[in-house]
Amino acid sequence: MTISIKQLHEHFVGEVSGIDLRDPLTPDQTREIQEGMDQYGVLVFHDQDLTDDQQVAYTKNFGELELAVGSNLLKANERRLRLEMADVSNLDQNGVVLTRDDRRRMFNLGNRLWHSDSSFRITPSKFSLLSCRSEPPKGGDTEFAFMPAAYDGLDAETKAEIEGLVTEHSLIYSRGKLGFEEFSAKEMKTFAPVRHSLVRTNDFTGRKSVYLSAHIGTIVGWHMPEARDFVRELVEQATQRKFVHAHKWQLGDLVMWDNRQCMHRVRPFKDIGQVRDMRRTTVAGVGPTVEQTSERAA
Repeated sequence: MTISIKQLHEHFVGEVSGIDLRDPLTPDQTREIQEGMDQYGVLVFHDQDLTDDQQVAYTKNFGELELAVGSNLLKANERRLRLEMADVSNLDQNGVVLTRDDRRRMFNLGNRLWHSDSSFRITPSKFSLLSCRSEPPKGGDTEFAFMPAAYDGLDAETKAEIEGLVTEHSLIYSRGKLGFEEFSAKEMKTFAPVRHSLVRTNDFTGRKSVYLSAHIGTIVGWHMPEARDFVRELVEQATQRKFVHAHKWQLGDLVMWDNRQCMHRVRPFKDIGQVRDMRRTTVAGVGPTVEQTSERAA
């Protein structure tokens, strides 16, 4: 079968056909998908009836897997999925829908903010791959914002201002935006802030992106109120509708996106008692974007 990619948005997003992700990829297929990710930032695959093993095997074509640790509040006995998979569903370890006031659900509401996966890690992620395993509820779409187009839309003065700036990212910052501040001493240590460059460049296309995320709490060397206001303005500019694509999920969809080039967020859905089983595998990045402070690196 020959891979075909149809562009869905003026700036990004490709819909892929002509491939069954349950089968091993050839080197040519791996290269085509990798180049498609560089070009489109987001790739959509329909009708992919994957098992967890098949999703993990497919993901490994693109690099080392990031384990789902240090990114949530789950205790060892609360894990539903294997360590290679991030559980972004609304289910507990027994497959029961989380109650409205469950601490894990409160924490996961942070996924409704514009963010880049794992920007709170010293080595942020490369690709995320999200698989829809249940009939989607009404709502619950995932929106993506294409950051190279957002960067291109900045005026020359702003481009010059952000070049070389370094930001601090942490899950504490993003959850704090929603009023979630109940962290244990161990969680505070796990979620300690890390530093990243505000401008990143795609090695394949040469295009620059603004590396934004709800996990940003400040800009190094700036007073926090001014830094947060500046980042807020950048996010508003980057998430104008002309830079955004909304994916309406279908059972069997797999969507993969480049966290170095895209922000995303999940939208609310009406019936919080309905099962939303979504499973994510993540390709780790290759290193920090900037040098960390000696305290954090230790």
